[in-house]
Amino acid sequence: MSSAVTTAGFADLGVPADLSTVLADLGIMTPTPIQAATLPDSLAGRDVLGRGRTGSGKTYAFLVPLVARLAGGKPAQSKRPRALVLAPTRELVAQIEASLAPLAAAAGLTTRTVFGGVGQQPQVVGLRRGADIVLACPGRLEDLIGQGHCDLGAIEVTVLDEADHMADLGFLPAVRRLLDKTPQDSQRLLFSATLDKAIDVLVKRYLRNPVTHQADSAQSPVATMDHHVLHVAREHRVPVLVDLTSAPGRTVVFTRTKHGAKALTRQLNSAGVPSVELHGNLSQGARTRNMEAFHSGRATTLVATDIAARGIHVDDVALVVHADPPVEHKAYLHRSGRTARAGAKGTVVTLMTDDQVREVRSLTRAAGIKPTTTKVVGASHPVLADLAPGERVLVPGGLVVEAPAQQQRPKQAPKQGQRRRPAGQQGARPQGSGNRRRRGGRGRRPTSSA
Repeated sequence: MSSAVTTAGFADLGVPADLSTVLADLGIMTPTPIQAATLPDSLAGRDVLGRGRTGSGKTYAFLVPLVARLAGGKPAQSKRPRALVLAPTRELVAQIEASLAPLAAAAGLTTRTVFGGVGQQPQVVGLRRGADIVLACPGRLEDLIGQGHCDLGAIEVTVLDEADHMADLGFLPAVRRLLDKTPQDSQRLLFSATLDKAIDVLVKRYLRNPVTHQADSAQSPVATMDHHVLHVAREHRVPVLVDLTSAPGRTVVFTRTKHGAKALTRQLNSAGVPSVELHGNLSQGARTRNMEAFHSGRATTLVATDIAARGIHVDDVALVVHADPPVEHKAYLHRSGRTARAGAKGTVVTLMTDDQVREVRSLTRAAGIKPTTTKVVGASHPVLADLAPGERVLVPGGLVVEAPAQQQRPKQAPKQGQRRRPAGQQGARPQGSGNRRRRGGRGRRPTSSA
């Protein structure tokens, strides 16, 4: 297992010159520890098991060797991609696609994202045209394979990103079924923040003589991340959150439930903090609009659940707030990883009420951190200015991300021989017709409410 830190450049690690140039154009000059550790082996075609915390640079650690291997090869055939990247959430798939785009363009490779929550037809068309690299969530990809729109028999490289989170979400059976459809002699790269027993099953079954590299443990403390616990009364949670989030800079606030994220977003906006929500109840269009608002700075606060925000990479997040303490320590570490990325400084704050004292103490102990705990009496305290410095700015009404206006369909003229119903009776049924169940006949079958 490797954990050495090197100052070698990308070219020194064997990265092709054109890809090194692309990285340099993106301002990526020096490999991170996980990249420096894994690139020599992955570029050589070996199976690699890489462990590194969120924000450690895992994405380019697998994208660079993936593109290098496919560059110069024959174009993908219809429905038969040459490489597969599996990720647990559609947001993470989109993030990986954005990072991949300049590398793929330099190598002349085509890509296609595949995930649920949107119509499948554009994905079907993209697969039919032939995509060198497919970036997918397991569920939708399995659906398309079952419908005959995709075949994994030509896969040369498979990447599993955030494998531990896929295990947490129950995706591993689908992942195993998908890996079973790829050639046994293809290269496989598995990246994860933690390497527990569930991941070990994948490693033993699908990776051939893998090289294991660990750049930074998910359990080790981040030197540039400060951890604080604010002991507050329940009725003061929202006022304290308003104070913290109205300070300059980007803030990510975590809640346990989708309802909690929605309610807190509404409360922050009402108080004048431009905020957007991110959770599983949102449509893909709403999720995209909200993330664009947060990226652009129109929204300064993102309120999210664990599952929805996993894999979201946003630069310059100065503050992470656990409005609800997470259930277990792995979630705490992954949530906290939204700040203090790539050596930047960051602050993590957990709000703790009287009935959560024992829970939070156990949580921080399991996470391997020793936070500074402050009793905050009332809705204000000098520590709030220390944790989130700067002048508080409140915008009347907060932020409302409007959905695009739906185009109304033009009214169609009645077909020949069909009379138009008088106004006020549209949709009405003539008496004596419809769904009344006739005696001795068959009635309408009840529909499921699911």
